[in-house]
Amino acid sequence: MTSDTVPLIDFAKFDDGSVEERRRIGKQVVDAMTHVGFLYIINHGISQQDQERMFQWSETFFKLSEEQKSKCSHPENGAHHRGWSHVGREKVVQMVFDKSQIEELRKKPDVKESFDMGNEENKELANFWPDQDDIPAFKEYCLYYYKLCTVLSKKVLRAIALGMGLDEEFLTSYHTKSNNQLRLLHYPPTSTADLKTGKSERIAAHTDFGTFTMLLQDQCGGLQVESPHDKGHFISAPCIPGSLVINTGDFLMRWSNDKLKSTLHRVTAPPIDSQTGMSKVRYSIPYFVAADRDELVDALPGTFTEENPKKYPPITSGDYLAMRLNATYT
Repeated sequence: MTSDTVPLIDFAKFDDGSVEERRRIGKQVVDAMTHVGFLYIINHGISQQDQERMFQWSETFFKLSEEQKSKCSHPENGAHHRGWSHVGREKVVQMVFDKSQIEELRKKPDVKESFDMGNEENKELANFWPDQDDIPAFKEYCLYYYKLCTVLSKKVLRAIALGMGLDEEFLTSYHTKSNNQLRLLHYPPTSTADLKTGKSERIAAHTDFGTFTMLLQDQCGGLQVESPHDKGHFISAPCIPGSLVINTGDFLMRWSNDKLKSTLHRVTAPPIDSQTGMSKVRYSIPYFVAADRDELVDALPGTFTEENPKKYPPITSGDYLAMRLNATYT
């Protein structure tokens, strides 16, 4: 891959295609993750109608009052990544763990609010839900969409395994508990002056923590990906209706001994309303895929040799994610 574009991969033949077709799709995924770290997928099994309904529920939730949303507030413990986080609660930091440095970075808050939920059947991390009377059926649809994403995540894990020449179920065997996270994000209108002067930010350049992320984004735009051929230069990854954007996470990059690339990306200011001087509202819905918390992982077979030894010691997914999340919510 030589062009500065995010590749698009059609998953239509992955479910019922031949072994050769499934392996071809897997190799396309691995090639994109190796050289770009980002890809679009289409014909993946989650209908555009279901995607649009999830956006409608997200908008309804964020229109609740602060008092209503505070009934499901994110706990102080950053590693318990569930519930509602008000604007400025979270600050995305890139591999910074020193508390004084994090406090300095937090002086420029991320202008966004979020709601996070995980597998309701996995009791390791309890979910926090708004009051049923405040937003009836919200919980039920979130759980429905979460299950759709879980099914698709297993498909992507199988594609990656096939593309790397591994047994098809090698990676799914480390993701049996579906210890994943669905996040609803709302970027409210923000002053142009604050964004230009750096008083506030959308989301600064960062990488994601886990195995990979599946992102549903609206038509507002703003997602940018660092060019694989020009460090520091970011290219746009606009919405393609019906598609999902997938990007490699830091944990998978480490797991693959740095073969698969976890790429910096950011959210910039969306279009400005010339009459108000405020940015346009933006919604996005990422689904973060993570390995089972207690699984100890080492470099994937085929990613290391005597000439290219293992770069990292073994680590559990739980320990790695807790380290990264605690820095984000310090």
